[in-house]
Formats: sequence, structure tokens, C-alpha cells
Amino acid sequence: MSSAPRLLVAGLGNLPYPNTRHSLGQLVIDQLAWRTGIRLSPDREGFSGAGTVMLGGASVALTLYKSKYLMNVSGPSIAAHARKNGLPPSSVIILSDSTDHETCTVKYRLGGSANGHNGVKSLVSALGTNQFHRIRLGVGKVSSMEMSDYVMGRLSSYEKRFWTEEGVDLARLHTNHRHVPLWHARRSEISMGSVAPSRS
Repeated sequence: MSSAPRLLVAGLGNLPYPNTRHSLGQLVIDQLAWRTGIRLSPDREGFSGAGTVMLGGASVALTLYKSKYLMNVSGPSIAAHARKNGLPPSSVIILSDSTDHETCTVKYRLGGSANGHNGVKSLVSALGTNQFHRIRLGVGKVSSMEMSDYVMGRLSSYEKRFWTEEGVDLARLHTNHRHVPLWHARRSEISMGSVAPSRS
């Protein structure tokens, strides 16, 4: 019998600044931990927890992780955690905020450019490749605000409720027959099913 596929899901963010748009990846990690019953415990470089869960009808050995380091230099700690667990970049999934996507949407991408996201750049450098899975959590943008002020701003009450309730359902992890993670998000969809990831 083959062993369950193993995945590392890491949320990008800044631990000293929770509940901001830039720390949305870590907020979703906390919610996934609560939903799956995985307990996050501190170690030298971050918080992690592991368990075997059912995802997309398949049994998956899932590790959740968030770094203690500021986002822009968090890549080495995430890469080190993957290597410590014997996981290649193809088994790493990153949750990160995205100003290129509409608020409260989720877009999947394998590889590709960091699009100016310094947390993603840090991980690409640490892994030596961009061939890992990216789950981009849309935070949108406001033309009247400096981008840095906007992403470091606190989530609105609507955004926080969304990402701690139905937004987590919309960002549910699914696996296909090759155990490649599939994510989807249509804000109007509450009942989930497996759908192909957006490549945009």
C-alpha cells in the first residue's frame, strides 16, 4: 500500500502584525489548523503542526507552518522546514496576500513570477526554484492609498469575517488523482466541489 501524499502548507505574513492584509496567509493557516484539528506548536523558527487528513477524498499527510520571521526574510525558514521533512518544492504550497486579485477571491498558480511579492521572492531564493504551488488570497487595492499602507492596514470587519468563515471554505484544499493541490474561489459558491484551478 502506498503511503499518503505529504504536503507542506505555509502561510506568509508578519507575526507581530496579525489581522493585516499582508498577514492574511498566516490567518488562513490558523483557520485551517482549527478546521483540521491540527495543533500548531512553536519551534525555533516558527509554528508548525501535522496530521493526516482527508482532502478531496484522499488521505493526505498535511503539515501547516508559519514562520516567526518577517515576511520579506521568511523564505529560508520555510525552505528549511520543507527540507527537514524531506519535502521537495513540488510538495510546498504557499498562502499569500495578492493585491493583483479582487478582495476575497483565491487564485492558484504553479511557479511563475513573484509579481513583486517580497515574501514569495524570499522563498524562491531559498528553495532555488519557483516550482512550488501558490495560493493567492485576493486583497485588492485602493488607488488613493500607498500600497504599503494598504497591505499593512488591518482587515476590515467584512474581510476578517469572510476569511475566518466562508473564505476558508472557498480556500479548501483538493487533490486530483496525482495529488496535485487544486484550489478555487468563487465568492458566491458556498457548497464546495473539486474544480480546476485558475491559471490567471
